[in-house]
Amino acid sequence: MTEQPAPYRPNPTLKRLEHGMESVLFNSRWLMAPFYLGLVVCLAVMLFKFFKKLWEFILIAPSANEADIILGALSLIDVSLIGNLILIVVFSGYENFVSRINPGDHPDWPEWMTKVDFAGLKQKMLASIVAISAIQVLKAFMNIDAFFDAQKMGWLVGVHLVFVVSTLLLALSDRWGGDHKSE
Repeated sequence: MTEQPAPYRPNPTLKRLEHGMESVLFNSRWLMAPFYLGLVVCLAVMLFKFFKKLWEFILIAPSANEADIILGALSLIDVSLIGNLILIVVFSGYENFVSRINPGDHPDWPEWMTKVDFAGLKQKMLASIVAISAIQVLKAFMNIDAFFDAQKMGWLVGVHLVFVVSTLLLALSDRWGGDHKSE
């Protein structure tokens, strides 16, 4: 009769070491929380910048021409879009990498905040960047009579097109790869 080998029993010391390392790695995600809090501070700075631009806009509005009104509105929209981008990163990043957010029964809780996965986060970020870039190009075109620089305009349009193409390629790769569920 053949003798059966004893079943494998992992070394208890190595098992504790493995469990300890896994615990440290898992809990290291909390190191990202201060980054998100820093972005909230950045959002407050953007709010200050928004009110500063709004005040300047109000002061020039009575004597401004149509182009100046449009440029002022575009500047306010630009700051708002950057604020939206910060919020997307804060909520989605925290939810995806640190901890789940429990909205409870809060009636004002935006539905997207708990439904954006990493692929959706990338798409929303790039879409916001494309919108911000488009505003910069539009502002440059609105000022074309006063400050025309063909090289700068070429760079603005070129960078904007890179953002647009990157966003489209990312969306296509996510769709083809099945990385993102359509919402």
